Amino acid sequence: MIRKDMFLALLIIFAWGFNFIVMRWGLDELTPMMLGGLRFLVIGMIGCFFFSRPKTPLLWCIGYALSLNFGQFAFLFSAMSFGMPAGLASLVLQSQAIFTLLFAILLLKETIRPYQVLAIGIAIGGLAVIGFDNEDTTMSALGFGLTLAAGSSWALGNIFTKIISRKGYDTNLNMIVWSSWIPPIPFFICAYLIDGPDVMWNNLTGLNFKSISSLAYLSIFATLAGYGLWSHLLSRYPAATVAPLTLGVPVVGLTSAEIFLSETVSSMQWIGILIVLLGLMLNTFGGRWLKKISQRTA
Repeated sequence: MIRKDMFLALLIIFAWGFNFIVMRWGLDELTPMMLGGLRFLVIGMIGCFFFSRPKTPLLWCIGYALSLNFGQFAFLFSAMSFGMPAGLASLVLQSQAIFTLLFAILLLKETIRPYQVLAIGIAIGGLAVIGFDNEDTTMSALGFGLTLAAGSSWALGNIFTKIISRKGYDTNLNMIVWSSWIPPIPFFICAYLIDGPDVMWNNLTGLNFKSISSLAYLSIFATLAGYGLWSHLLSRYPAATVAPLTLGVPVVGLTSAEIFLSETVSSMQWIGILIVLLGLMLNTFGGRWLKKISQRTA
């Protein structure tokens, strides 16, 4: 990877890691459902002027949007409002890699390799350490569970993406942008049922610099610019080179949360974090490592 593209990759990692800090700031001003609905409304309103409509059938766009966009962020924003620290959320959300493997086996009948089984076991063990030890942190069991639900929704969205791609339809930034018109509907319905019309109206009329800046970052920088640059890198380099870079996201998230939000992580949870990262690394690089070992022993 040339120096310019490496800089872009680092920029994406920072943008996505710091994304969780901005979510926390946004939730200080807006309810979880209103933050989610307004975020995707902004993406759709701005993005439709720059990206053409995808050729993906509406039914597949709905499935993709309800799982990856609505499900993931409805659970994640709710988790953070119920006591899930932003830094830990950036790490626990990476459970999507494990859920994606499991869903691919169950729904797509894909085969799983022994090192992936080991990776799943290691990552689950690390998540268990984090989940069962909340001493000296503000993490709640409900927040932790909702973050896992967000990871499973992200994984289900990955499965939809795989199916859509196999059928030969668009899975690029065009679909991300135009499918963003769908999530605001269930987000605002949930906001009406959970928060009530008065709270919804107060959120809209009470928009200030902090809430508008949070929405701008989440929609323009983290989504449109982030995924746009990510697609650029994937078009120039093998997925095996680009995909592992996402392992840096929770590192940035945890570090930023400590600096900007004064969040603390217990010693036992740090052990859990390292175990989860080990499992994710094994899942990402395991095939390559085994190939090198077999070549050396041949």
